[in-house]
Amino acid sequence: MLQTFPLPEGIETYSRAVISSVKVMAQMNIAEHRKPQDGRFSITLDQETFDIRVSVLPMQFGETLNLRILNREATFIDIEQLGLSDDNRSVLEEMISLPYGMILFTGPTGSGKTTSLYAALVHLNDDKRKVVTLEDPIEYRIKDITQMQMDPRAGLTFANGLRSVLRHDPDIVLVGEIRDAETADIAVSAALTGHLVFSTLHTNDSIGALTRLLDMNVEPYLVASALEGAVAQRLMRLICPQCKQEHELDDRLLADLAASLPGTEANPAVYRGRGCPNCRFTGYRGREPIFEIMRMDDELRALTTRHSTASELMDCAIGKKGLETLRQRGWRKVLQGTTTVEELLRVTRMES
Repeated sequence: MLQTFPLPEGIETYSRAVISSVKVMAQMNIAEHRKPQDGRFSITLDQETFDIRVSVLPMQFGETLNLRILNREATFIDIEQLGLSDDNRSVLEEMISLPYGMILFTGPTGSGKTTSLYAALVHLNDDKRKVVTLEDPIEYRIKDITQMQMDPRAGLTFANGLRSVLRHDPDIVLVGEIRDAETADIAVSAALTGHLVFSTLHTNDSIGALTRLLDMNVEPYLVASALEGAVAQRLMRLICPQCKQEHELDDRLLADLAASLPGTEANPAVYRGRGCPNCRFTGYRGREPIFEIMRMDDELRALTTRHSTASELMDCAIGKKGLETLRQRGWRKVLQGTTTVEELLRVTRMES
């Protein structure tokens, strides 16, 4: 979420110098002001090393700079530390332990997909399996894993990179993102020929991974055979513990809660942060993920082969398979008093 910070008067006169300095650190072309550029650099503060991903965009009155801070140490976490519920963790561990197949992580940018992917790779990384990743960019270095940096300008794309990687006999392959039909076709083929394939898609929910592959013109029977499951996730901000206070839900939200979690008490206690110096007057401090995990089975495979609609697939997953949606997981966090209704509305959509 955006926050406004006061800056010293006249600081704008140094904006070009600051951007040029960052460009130098990120090994960008400081003479180029008309095209977007991407780069990265590393800094060490208090014995902690941070990778900084840099993006520069040309604007009407100059350039705008975006820095994404990545803590190298924070990503190498165990699956048990991801914040999964017991049932979701057991399903995920079962999926990533399969010898072959495709597992997709979905969600918008900044939803924690990369952290979950790395946690899965670290969990699987041993001396018995060869792991190769294709990334753009490589966000974190993992010991004993072969990591490839994509470079479209040099002709190295996800599609042709994946095609070459398969000649090196990997056991596990991570494709940073499935962006086009060619990459999707090769990834599905890899999953069907004895490789465990991880990748990401930008979809709203776990079922959307199925329909997105079908929209990329991958044959339904291939999707049904290759895909083993999909994990949708979001990051929800946590209520600041120092300014937490109770409030009431309106009738519309009470109705949505009753529909999402039948059997919930009529007027439950919910909380929000009023804002204090501890949370910079935002009412929030820290973040925690919620997950929606869809595990493929014979019935879902049959529906996929028949090119069923997303609503038919979701009805099957929820009604017959007991899939708990992101909305339901979010409501549970609200009822636990860890996050707010406003945050739930921000990161999930009302079930239709």
